[in-house]
Amino acid sequence: MNHVTVVICNYNYEHYLAEAIDSALAQDYPGTEVMVIDDGSTDGSRAIIETYGTRISAIFKKNGGQVSAYNYAIAVLETEYAIFLDSDDVLYPSAVSEVMRLFADGAWAKVQFQLDVMDSVGRSIGAYVPHSEPPHDCGKLLRGGWLYPSPPASGNAYRVSGLRRVFPVPEEGINRYGADFYAIYGAALTGPIATVPKALGGYRVHNADSETVSFANSEQLNKAPRAFNLRWEILRNIARARLQIELPPAFHDFSHEKATFCSSVYQATLLSRWRWMMRDSRGYLHTIVANPFWSVKKKLGTLALSGLCLFPYSPLSDFAVRYISNPLARRRVAGR
Repeated sequence: MNHVTVVICNYNYEHYLAEAIDSALAQDYPGTEVMVIDDGSTDGSRAIIETYGTRISAIFKKNGGQVSAYNYAIAVLETEYAIFLDSDDVLYPSAVSEVMRLFADGAWAKVQFQLDVMDSVGRSIGAYVPHSEPPHDCGKLLRGGWLYPSPPASGNAYRVSGLRRVFPVPEEGINRYGADFYAIYGAALTGPIATVPKALGGYRVHNADSETVSFANSEQLNKAPRAFNLRWEILRNIARARLQIELPPAFHDFSHEKATFCSSVYQATLLSRWRWMMRDSRGYLHTIVANPFWSVKKKLGTLALSGLCLFPYSPLSDFAVRYISNPLARRRVAGR
């Protein structure tokens, strides 16, 4: 039997950590191992981790950021397969069994699965991510500049030998975080991707009530676009040096463009909204119109919602931004 390690990288998430560890230990796949890497937490995380004793492999390291924790884990893993579970998320009991069934049937570099979106207290909101299923050859899409639809970190199982062709990655500055970017897209450059078309875990969204703009748990609005551009450039350098793959200078991704769109037009004046839409929306509109993963219906719907930002009535514009960016806002509208 192939063994799998569920790696939980934690930093100051004592309120959610036990739930994440318990979900990893509750897997019905007999060959599941659990590794918890605490990245220098200053809360009560260490005491929680120590209560599990030998049921888990516990590593306590100096704080270095999420990328540092991934680098460390990938270097020391002894299994060929791994799931990187965020310490505020959970896996359902059959998650490992489901992904290992697919790994057994093909030479997949990554198996991804949907995640149910939860609010901050762990209640399912009726949404899930991602909404689109990519083709197996996501590497071809990346070589054309398109970031493929992927769940967040916790919805991915990897072949570790593939990850080691990409990691370690630089840990400095703004690149302390976003390690899952390199795992998700780097893995696709090393082999094909398989998808389990159902939710096998829960993804927690913090502070995402329906009256605020939320990009799930990503960086603040003014940091997200800059961080994505930096990560793409680093991935390009890694792909060129280690994989002999040339990626284009620019990439296309609706999630990234959505962050720019929302930060530019949310609660902005009518003049500022029109100016951005007329001058700066080319990349945003391109990731809608040319999106290789979306249906025509979804493209038209997103374009129509985006167009509401040109109306003089600012509450309507802000509603459109919240609806596009925030799954909780969508749930409230659907329930009316």
